[in-house]
Amino acid sequence: MIAKKYFPDFEQKMIKVEDDIEINTFVGGKGNEVILLLHGHPESYLIWRGIASQLAQNYTVVLTDLRGYGDSSKPEGLEDHSNYSKRVMAQDQVTLMQKLSFDKFHIVSHDRGSRVAHRLILDHKEKVKTCCMMDILPTYDMYEQTNREFATKYWHWFFYIQPKPFPETFLGSDPDYFIRRNLLNKATGDAVKEMFPEDVLKEYIRHYSNPACVHAISEDYRASNTIDLEHDEIDRNKTIDTPLLVLWGANAVVGNIWNVLEGWQKFASNVSGFGIPDCGHFVPEEQPKIVLESLLEFLEKNKK
Repeated sequence: MIAKKYFPDFEQKMIKVEDDIEINTFVGGKGNEVILLLHGHPESYLIWRGIASQLAQNYTVVLTDLRGYGDSSKPEGLEDHSNYSKRVMAQDQVTLMQKLSFDKFHIVSHDRGSRVAHRLILDHKEKVKTCCMMDILPTYDMYEQTNREFATKYWHWFFYIQPKPFPETFLGSDPDYFIRRNLLNKATGDAVKEMFPEDVLKEYIRHYSNPACVHAISEDYRASNTIDLEHDEIDRNKTIDTPLLVLWGANAVVGNIWNVLEGWQKFASNVSGFGIPDCGHFVPEEQPKIVLESLLEFLEKNKK
């Protein structure tokens, strides 16, 4: 089993967060401080294979597949997409952590997982000690400030949000091609193939070969363009006091279009971060050593 290869000391659990929703979860490590790791699109908990075991030497670490991704439940999307809103996906993680008896925790997140983390902080700030978000700005701002370069390179944002079954039909037609092209084209550096071992790619392809997964991912994006924007607009004037570490790929789209640090400083009072050199979008997979070093320094600095 691939989980045992990359996370040998972690225990897998399927945790029920609603009557019909289970979240694929791995728990490992030691220590009173707890870290929740949330992955991005189109991947799974496996993105943390380069840092989770190292973090687990001094922290209790929880890895999950987001609702709709990996081996977590994939319900049919509701008409208003609310069951894939970031509010609901964040509540999944809060309920899961409560069932593991973790009342307060740190969050480390990438891409879609960072959007869930952002909403989790806004809705449950008392739960979150610190948060690291990788390669994003707030969803509201990215839609509002879309330009030709962003629309071209992040085409999937605008394709996925089309009514079902249009994106599902095309996205599910060749999962192998889609995953390989998506991951290998967005990563940078001389060792891209080494960043994404064949067994990891095949696991991502396995998930994406499930029509329910492709539908769920489309619903995640549809929610971001509808109900999530409604929730985000209400909270535009909220200031996040939780310490934030924001990281982005220096060669990636987000950092090349926006000033990521300034973008987050508009909404949070305690923000640090930098663009990681020789790095594209898939930050924790492309540069795990730099990510790990930055995280450990950030967590040590913000011990409470």
